[in-house]
Amino acid sequence: MEKPSLDKAKAGAMRFNTDSSQMEIYDGNQWVGILATSGEQQTGGTRALIMGGIISGRSNVVDFITVDTTGNVTEFGDLVQTASQGAGLGSRTRAIAAGGTPSTPSGTNNIDFHEFASQGNFNDFGDMVTTGFSRVAVSNSTRGVFMGRAVAPNAYNNIEFVTIASTGSANDFGDCVGTRQDAGAAGNTTRGIIVGGNPNNTTMDFVTISTTGNAADFGDCSVAIWNNRGGNCGNAVRGLMAGGEPGASNAIQFVTISTLGNTVDFGDRTVAKSQIAHMSSTTRACFAGAGEGDDDTIDYVQIMTTGNAVDFGNLQSNYGYAAGASNGHGGL
Repeated sequence: MEKPSLDKAKAGAMRFNTDSSQMEIYDGNQWVGILATSGEQQTGGTRALIMGGIISGRSNVVDFITVDTTGNVTEFGDLVQTASQGAGLGSRTRAIAAGGTPSTPSGTNNIDFHEFASQGNFNDFGDMVTTGFSRVAVSNSTRGVFMGRAVAPNAYNNIEFVTIASTGSANDFGDCVGTRQDAGAAGNTTRGIIVGGNPNNTTMDFVTISTTGNAADFGDCSVAIWNNRGGNCGNAVRGLMAGGEPGASNAIQFVTISTLGNTVDFGDRTVAKSQIAHMSSTTRACFAGAGEGDDDTIDYVQIMTTGNAVDFGNLQSNYGYAAGASNGHGGL
């Protein structure tokens, strides 16, 4: 009979479970099965979508990149709504864009979705519990969690969730420790972290994705985040956030998701910007656009190293405030 190891596994360790005949990875809290499907099988490599934003006015345009390559974006389709400052998330198969501000200070409660594998226009998923913009999101293969929001001029502490494979309205999850808007986000299969947020917030909260309830304190970030338009930028071990405030920053920070503690300096982007779309595979993180609306840069880093970003390619034009999502991040 197989006996349990006397040593506690470290986050990122892998094993073959002889009972389930499945490869597993330890996320710092528990052993999680590694799915047989991958971005390579679904879309020929991890596909990342850049959704909505501002391109000479608010946009419903969706473009995509293949994270494991380099090059310029390709057109994917259109969102149902025309909006900026929405939140993006993805499972292996489906991308979701939620909330945002079409033109009014109250924002919207729309949720749109589309399958990663086929280009085309998005469809209506349902509605958020609350209206607003400047949410951030994390997801695993089953559930998407949206954290924070704004209705000008106020920020709120709401947390809501959806079941990604279904359609329908979101449900209440709990509350952040404090009010949050335009924050950063990171997560793996079990834990979601909200990082910073306007105005110049350096605190971090976390939730367990599969449960419901209020967030708890995680630690602090070294540079105030005010920028992240897509969560789960990282792998099962690390979450990355780029840019920040006050002003616009080129700083890249990371957290070890399974622990509690402060962010660690990773390196610098090729440009100093805020309000950046974040996307990733399990090996590479990509950052695109800027809230200033004056930049078409996409750059990237290798997640398990540290160092400065390298040029990836370009957006179709200068734009920002877009939402990012991928089908190969560390939450899957």
